[in-house]
Amino acid sequence: MKTPRKIATAIIATALATGIGAAALLSTPALASDNRVGEVRQLREQGKILPMEDILVRSRDAQPGQVLEVELDREGDRYVYEVKILDDADRVHKLELDAASGEVLQRKQR
Repeated sequence: MKTPRKIATAIIATALATGIGAAALLSTPALASDNRVGEVRQLREQGKILPMEDILVRSRDAQPGQVLEVELDREGDRYVYEVKILDDADRVHKLELDAASGEVLQRKQR
């Protein structure tokens, strides 16, 4: 079960701090209202989630293309990154990766 609040703002802040994928993530509507940077930092420091750099590399390895959006959700007792990627044929691919291991859990194409 997903929590009602996304950790999108923290992900964007992490991307801005690392300079990776920031432009693709700025369209997330949660930017103005959600300040969860500290939560994501704590999860990273505790080793509960991988750095966004790792998730982006693993996502692009699984599906080449331009990253459109990244969200971090809590599903039950684990965290899952949801990554949307646009391929060269203008198809959108949605990948779900285990935030702790980086394993691709699910793939969908729209």
